Amino acid sequence: MKTYHRRSILMGFLACCILTFFLIGRLYYLMIGRAEYYGVKVREVQERERSIKAARGKILDANGVELASNKSVSTISVIYNQVKQPEKVIDVLSKELELDREEVAKKVKKRSSREKIKANVDKTIADRIRNMQLEGVMVDEDYRRYYPYSTLASKVIGFTGSDNQGIIGLEVTYEDILRGKDGVIYTLTNAQGVEIKNTAEHRKEPIPGNDLQISIDLNMQMYAQQAAWKVRQEKQAKSVRIIMMNPNNGEIYAMVNEPEFDLNDPFTLVETDDANASTKQNETDKANSMTEQNETDKENTLTQQNETDNTKVMTEKEKNEKRNAMWRNSCISDTYEPGSTFKIITATAALSEHKVTVKDTFFCGGSRRVENRTIRCHKTSGHGAETFREGFMNSCNPVFMEVGERTGVANMFKWYKNLGLFEKTGVDVPGEASSIFHKQENVKAVELATMSFGQSIQITPLQLLRAVASVVNGGTLVTPHFGVRVISEKENRIKNLSYEEKSAKLDEETQSTMKELLEAVVAEGGGNKAYIEGYRIGGKTATSEKLPRGTGKYISSFLGIAPIDDPKVMALILIDEPQGVYYGGTIAAPVIRQVFENILPYMGIELAFKE
Repeated sequence: MKTYHRRSILMGFLACCILTFFLIGRLYYLMIGRAEYYGVKVREVQERERSIKAARGKILDANGVELASNKSVSTISVIYNQVKQPEKVIDVLSKELELDREEVAKKVKKRSSREKIKANVDKTIADRIRNMQLEGVMVDEDYRRYYPYSTLASKVIGFTGSDNQGIIGLEVTYEDILRGKDGVIYTLTNAQGVEIKNTAEHRKEPIPGNDLQISIDLNMQMYAQQAAWKVRQEKQAKSVRIIMMNPNNGEIYAMVNEPEFDLNDPFTLVETDDANASTKQNETDKANSMTEQNETDKENTLTQQNETDNTKVMTEKEKNEKRNAMWRNSCISDTYEPGSTFKIITATAALSEHKVTVKDTFFCGGSRRVENRTIRCHKTSGHGAETFREGFMNSCNPVFMEVGERTGVANMFKWYKNLGLFEKTGVDVPGEASSIFHKQENVKAVELATMSFGQSIQITPLQLLRAVASVVNGGTLVTPHFGVRVISEKENRIKNLSYEEKSAKLDEETQSTMKELLEAVVAEGGGNKAYIEGYRIGGKTATSEKLPRGTGKYISSFLGIAPIDDPKVMALILIDEPQGVYYGGTIAAPVIRQVFENILPYMGIELAFKE
């Protein structure tokens, strides 16, 4: 019995020893062998991440001037487990941030690891809150997009939302280039989620976005925007659009959609039906006298907009529709009947197919009968006998109806395709519209006649500019664009952007003849109000009646090229629904002359001759 008892004690002792050694070994394995692994696990449980916002890349003009940059702001948030004086926190935040006290109270008392109270808080206010040292209140640095020139090229540049991501324009197209990579701050907390004081925090630094240099020239954009604003006021027009482009490579120097909107306050509606309400002063005054923008979150504090009778308040849906219309870039998103500027295309097709020469003679009696329709010339008394050169200078519809008939449907469509009119231009801003043409098999005599002088088709202004550029630049169909190069300051690297070019299949004789005809329009014909002494300017006027016919609403336009013998810049203006005199040669051509008088010396283009 004693032997059995001793044996039991010995077995128990050995078992205890084995278990002890096992536990020691296991502890050694966990504490030493797996220390790094479990250290990471513990840190994951105890760590709280706080984002460090990355600065968005700047948008620079052709000369390096900042058109879009960043302004330091802050994000205010609370951590429930760390708040010691909730009522005081609620009082301070609701007062300093000008927020509803009940809404702040809900967020402060919400049991969450982190609750955002407000973003885009002005740095002065944020610093004031930080200095109060309220436990549980976090003040994190952030950035807000800032546009130094306010309304300049607003529908091209675009803007960002509260998350600092692009919403429209170049801000959207180049989002991946401009957007940086946020950093992170890691802080340790205890089991209750309260940050442990005097513990080292580690961080992953943010990576700023790359800068984007674009082809818009600040000065040229200002000249064009001022001119558009002025003519809109004078003619009480619905809108005015101006595009200036380098015909040789497609770089867009300026694109105006008047009325523009304030990029620093993009959700406040601009009254587009009243020309006097569009812009209160010119862009130069705005640039010189700009005050600090209100950094409060205007997306959430928009004032109610009233309809024209000032009695019915707009619904949120109506506001959004108006905002979308206000943000719309009509130079690329809207099609129109180009009218007589399209005669450049018809003339190019006819000359290329050898269906007409500049000396061919025609007769205009004020109208031309096509099947069962009588189609009139803008000069109802007729131009009489005239050469094709004179018909082009006079913008005579009967001449072009006959030229279109000579050229034929198949050849016309062939050149529409060659000149890129059946495709989008590929411009690097979102929302580009497609052209609208009859199906070739459906084009009969009447359709061919109206198409020949720019009716019964619809294209975008940029499509027209691109097609005409190929006529005067040596026969190259370029891709209109804004993006020029990407600049990475962190990597000290510059990447030039490239765009597709292809042949428009034009012969040198046709190009030379077209340049001569375009110069004659300005020197001797209907575009003479665009003439500038000493410069060789080419161009074409247009006055197109809007659909439906008979409403008395027109688009007056002029397309100018300078210098015509060696084109460096093209400009197209469209004045939508001008009041009073509406002829393109009378009201649109002088605007391009004013713009050219400013920009040609600025571009270093010397006088061709002195009179």
